[in-house]
Amino acid sequence: MSANREALLERLAELDEVRAQANLGGSQRSVNRHRARGKLTVRERIELLLDRDSPFLELSPYAAWGTDFPVGASVVTGIGVVEGVEVVVSANDPTVRGGTSNPYTLRKLGRANDIARANRLPFVSLVESGGADLPTQSEIFIPGGRGFRDLTQLSAAGVPTVALVFGNSTAGGAYVPGMSDHVVMVDGRSKVFLAGPPLVKMATGEDADDESLGGASMHATVSGSADHLAVDEVDAIRLGRQVVRHLNWRKHGPGPTRPADPPLRDAEELLDLAPSDLRQPLDPRDVLACVLDGSRFDEHKPLYGDSLVTGWGSVHGYPVGVLANSRGVLFREDAQKAAQFIQLANQVDVPLLFLQNTTGYMVGVDYERGGIIKAGAQMINAVSNSRVPHLTLNIGASYGAGNYGMCGRAYDPRFLFSWPNAKSAVMGPAQLAGVLDIVGRASAAAQGRDYDEESAALMKAAVEQQIEAESLALFLSGRLYDDGIIDPRDTRTVLGLALSAVHTAPVQGVRDGWGVFRL
Repeated sequence: MSANREALLERLAELDEVRAQANLGGSQRSVNRHRARGKLTVRERIELLLDRDSPFLELSPYAAWGTDFPVGASVVTGIGVVEGVEVVVSANDPTVRGGTSNPYTLRKLGRANDIARANRLPFVSLVESGGADLPTQSEIFIPGGRGFRDLTQLSAAGVPTVALVFGNSTAGGAYVPGMSDHVVMVDGRSKVFLAGPPLVKMATGEDADDESLGGASMHATVSGSADHLAVDEVDAIRLGRQVVRHLNWRKHGPGPTRPADPPLRDAEELLDLAPSDLRQPLDPRDVLACVLDGSRFDEHKPLYGDSLVTGWGSVHGYPVGVLANSRGVLFREDAQKAAQFIQLANQVDVPLLFLQNTTGYMVGVDYERGGIIKAGAQMINAVSNSRVPHLTLNIGASYGAGNYGMCGRAYDPRFLFSWPNAKSAVMGPAQLAGVLDIVGRASAAAQGRDYDEESAALMKAAVEQQIEAESLALFLSGRLYDDGIIDPRDTRTVLGLALSAVHTAPVQGVRDGWGVFRL
C-alpha cells in the first residue's frame, strides 16, 4: 500500500466517524422518543421524498464541526431527484435540540438557498423546528431574516418553493410555510403560529390550544395557509411529490453532448495520487485521466506556462474547460494563460473546472519586476467576471492569492468540494511562523533589545500548530468554506451531479463587461 493511500484511508476513516455522528442526529434517547411519537427521522423523510435509487448529493455535512454546536448544524441539505426533477432539499432534524437553528444552521441554509438560486433548482423544505436556539439568539435573530427573504426571491425568480410541515413551525419559523409557493401540513401534527398558546396568553390574555391556534386542519380550512392536508407523514411526502410532479419544470441549459464513456483509468488510483505531503508533486493529468469521459483531455497551450494545465474534456457528457495547478507556484505565464483560457470558455459557453493545488503566485525581485502582480490581477479579473458556471475542487494545497485566482470560496463557484488531504490558508504554517519570527527579530533590533530565542521558539511552534490545525479540510468544511469533503474515488460522480444541477439554469458566458486587463 502506498504512503498516500494509507494516509488517505486513515483520513477517510476519521471522516466516516464524524459523518456517522451527524447521521445519527441527536442522542439515541431523543431518536427513540421521536420514533415513539410515530415520526420518521429526517433521513427517512428524505429517502421517501426522493425517487427510488436516485442519488442524493448532500451538502455541508460537516457544518459546525469543531464548534460548540452539533456536527451537521441540526439540518440536512442536499440535491436530489423528485419525480425526475432535480431539487434542493432542506430538512430540519428535530432530534437535534428540537431542530432549533444556531448560527451554523443559518450559514448552511443560506448556502443551500444560494445553490438553488444560482442553479435555478426548486427548493423543498421539510419543516419541523423549534425556531431559534435561544442562547445564541443574538447571532441568529437579525441574520436569520435572510432565509425568508431568500424564499421570496426564489419565488420571484420563478423558482418553485415547497414546504412540507411535519411538526412545529413557530414564531419566525412560521414564515417558511408562509412564504413558500406550495404548503403541505399533517393533520394533528403540524403546528404553525407566530406565537404559541403561552405567549398568546401573556400578550392578549386569550386562552387558546395548539390546534385552534395553528393546527393543520385550521390552516387547511380556515386560514388557507395549507394547500394540502395530509393524514400522516408518508401521505405528506406523497403530496409533496405530487406537487413537484405538476411543476412542469424544465432545464434551461443544454443536456450532455459528449459520449459519457467511463475513464480508461480506475478511480482507485486517485487514492495513490492524492498527496499526503503537499510538497509532493502531483501531475493533474493523472487525476483527469481518472475523472474525464474516456480519459480524453485536449490540452490548451501545453508548451507555455506549464505550472498550470488548461484544456478541454467532459464529465458524464457535459463539456468542461479545466484549469489545474501542476507545480504549485503560479508564474506570470500561467496567470496570463489562465486569463485567456477563461475568456475562451466564456466565448463558447462551457463551464470551468478548477483543480486547486497551489502555494500561490511566485514572489521575488525578478518576478515583481516582471509584472507578477499585473498578471495575477488579469487572472483574478477573468475569474471574477466570468459568467459560465465554475466548479472548484481542492485536491491538495490552496494557499495565498492562488486560492483567489483558482476560484476559491470568495469567488462564488457554483460548487466547491475538497479531498480529505486538502489544506487552505494564507500561507503554509512554517512560512507564516517564519515571517512572524523575522518581524519579531526586526522589531527587537529596532528597539535595541535582545531577542528572546527561547520564547520565540515556543511561539513559532505554537503558531505552526495553530495554522496547521486551521488549514485542514475538516476545519474549513466545518465553517462551510466548502460544500463538503469527498472521497477522491467519488470525484467523477460528484462532478457529474454538480454539472447536471448547473445545467438547470442557462449556461452563457460573458459577451461584454470584462474589467480592464492591465497589460
